[in-house]
Amino acid sequence: MKTTVIKLLKKVIEQLQAALLPLCSKSAILSGLYFTFFSRDFFYEHQAILKARLAYKRQQGMHGKSSALLRRNIHRLEKGLIMQPRRSIYALDYISETIAAYRVALSNSEVDQSELQWASDVITEYFSVVDKNNPVINESFLAFNQLSTLCSTSKKPYSYHQKAPHKVEYEDFLALTKFRTSVRWFQSKSVEIEKIKKAIDAALQAPSACNRQPFQFYSISNQPLLKKLANLPGGTAGFADNIPHLIAVVGDLSYYPLSRDRHVIYIDSSLASMQFMLALETLGLSSCPINWPELINQDKAVASLLNLPQYKRVVMFIAVGYPSNSGMIPYSDKKQAKDILKHV
Repeated sequence: MKTTVIKLLKKVIEQLQAALLPLCSKSAILSGLYFTFFSRDFFYEHQAILKARLAYKRQQGMHGKSSALLRRNIHRLEKGLIMQPRRSIYALDYISETIAAYRVALSNSEVDQSELQWASDVITEYFSVVDKNNPVINESFLAFNQLSTLCSTSKKPYSYHQKAPHKVEYEDFLALTKFRTSVRWFQSKSVEIEKIKKAIDAALQAPSACNRQPFQFYSISNQPLLKKLANLPGGTAGFADNIPHLIAVVGDLSYYPLSRDRHVIYIDSSLASMQFMLALETLGLSSCPINWPELINQDKAVASLLNLPQYKRVVMFIAVGYPSNSGMIPYSDKKQAKDILKHV
């Protein structure tokens, strides 16, 4: 009797939802009310974004060895330095913030020296080309001169012709992209962490909005944690127990002070993940990206297993291992360029 009533109630709610869809989809406010009353899909994300903003403010843009605020502003200075024609006055609205962020980073003994070197070189170059008669620029220039700087000229914008040439032909690269397939059957062989690090080195060359690189790759090889994680997404049935090494790609929303950037963790993490998986192929390893669903119960479970604060979101899992020669792979026919290229 109770089961019948519950089923009937669910059916009534589903019918009500379907009836309200046309109306609620016409208004942002009504859409918000729809999800408030009929779905918890966005509750966890909303709370995560607010906690991320609090963390950003509390950390002053710092994230362990890196400063998201400093990286963003240094990249903005670089974009001004490469403009054609270059302006003699720019960055007035953020140069003082940049110097303040540099001061905070300098005072943190854990900050990566390479990042500090980059910041020092770019700021020095900025002040060498702008008009220091401008009061805002002059004030920041005097403040910067009171801080320690690292002597170098190697980490500032450079001309395209100075780039080291690569030796990869298009056909070779295309062959690599075709060779990379989603592999689900692996040998019972451990994956060397040094190879994972090499692949991450390649992943870190991927573009990132304002060069903040708001992600981490969690490496998991120990049991039973690996098995628990591998069974969470729902798309790993049948091969979860065959995964020797798992990477959890985790985006950190606290790299951003504003909610408008909440999707950047997914964009940047995905760009890096693709390069990571291609690099694995050159090291004799195969991989399988595993979709992560936006479901509140799974979000809470993975946060507990990986000890993640709520504002750190799993973007995807990547299974990694040495491929089994007898293991089969889907054919996965791909679309053609002419079908997705739209001329506008």
